[in-house]
Amino acid sequence: MPRDLSLNSLGLPKPPSETRVVVAMSGGVDSSVVAAMLKEEGYDVVGVTLQLYDHGAALAKKGACCAGRDIHDARRVAEAMGFPHYVLDYENTFREAVIEEFADAYLAGATPVPCIRCNERVKFKDLLATAKDLDADCMATGHYIQRMQGEHGPELHSAADANRDQSYFLFSTTPEQLDYLRFPLGHLPSKAETRALAAKYGLPVADKPDSQDICFVPNGNYASVIEKLRPEAATPGEIVDLDGKVLGEHRGVIHYTIGQRKGLGIGGLGEPLYVVKLDADNRRVIVGPKEALSTRTIPVREINWLGDAPFDSQAEWHVLTRVRSTRAPRPAIIRPLSATSAEVELIEPEDGVSPGQACVFYANEGSRIFGGGWIWRGY
Repeated sequence: MPRDLSLNSLGLPKPPSETRVVVAMSGGVDSSVVAAMLKEEGYDVVGVTLQLYDHGAALAKKGACCAGRDIHDARRVAEAMGFPHYVLDYENTFREAVIEEFADAYLAGATPVPCIRCNERVKFKDLLATAKDLDADCMATGHYIQRMQGEHGPELHSAADANRDQSYFLFSTTPEQLDYLRFPLGHLPSKAETRALAAKYGLPVADKPDSQDICFVPNGNYASVIEKLRPEAATPGEIVDLDGKVLGEHRGVIHYTIGQRKGLGIGGLGEPLYVVKLDADNRRVIVGPKEALSTRTIPVREINWLGDAPFDSQAEWHVLTRVRSTRAPRPAIIRPLSATSAEVELIEPEDGVSPGQACVFYANEGSRIFGGGWIWRGY
């Protein structure tokens, strides 16, 4: 569909020079390219970086987002491209809205995805409100996802590059937020294109490595972070089979995840055993054979629905669902129980489905995302 020439490249009805855009800058290559691209197109760009956790402690950790090094890098990009840049202290908000829930979810035996909560509760809520306070016409981010104008308003679509697609982490973006947000990188065919643009603009972060792991978790060691936040979390308990027979002792439920096989310390029992459930209340790690991991019916709540008709206006929705960020979407039937809860039936059972993970809904054909919800209890 040809673009309306009366609209600028961000879909707004005025010249770029009269269009203020707040760019959420993490200090990485992606958001830096977005800011540079929009500045070059003539937009009134304002860069904003959130300080999300302790500045001093974070300086020593490579690969962290929104830490001291990254704030410095975002500032350098803004200076090089000639637009204003602000750093906002969101440490308390981030701790209350993301880190505390992360710790509590782990203690409850869930496997949380804090990056989704950060987008939902910090970046697309508080930062978006700040962008509006700055009289910005829209807010742009470096996420790999696409916003397309549909018959009923803006729609969320997967990124053109399936290897970079971040739709799993952005399912909870509401229609109101989507109206204000822009994702200028979502159409690019590969990350190489982004780095080529960074080099073209002469950005000081052009060769900066991508961030890894959860930003506030050093080296992916979740357990060490939880132990600091909740010292009682390392209490030992029993490892039991599906019949309740004690097979050994564990060193704290937080050290285990659904589907884990290695490191259980209960070898020599014949067939391989996997963690199939975490009973945090009774400090028990429950293990069983691989087939016990298979799940076909998933309860989902806190659903954010992005379809055109109301979620509970149909008895069933036939869609594709993704229950882990690393898995391809697979066919499923969603049966609404209310406007925000449902039972999801997977056509083919999947292993390792865990409470605390997201279940994201996709169109059977094309790239549209219909939202998703949170998997919320054991099976």
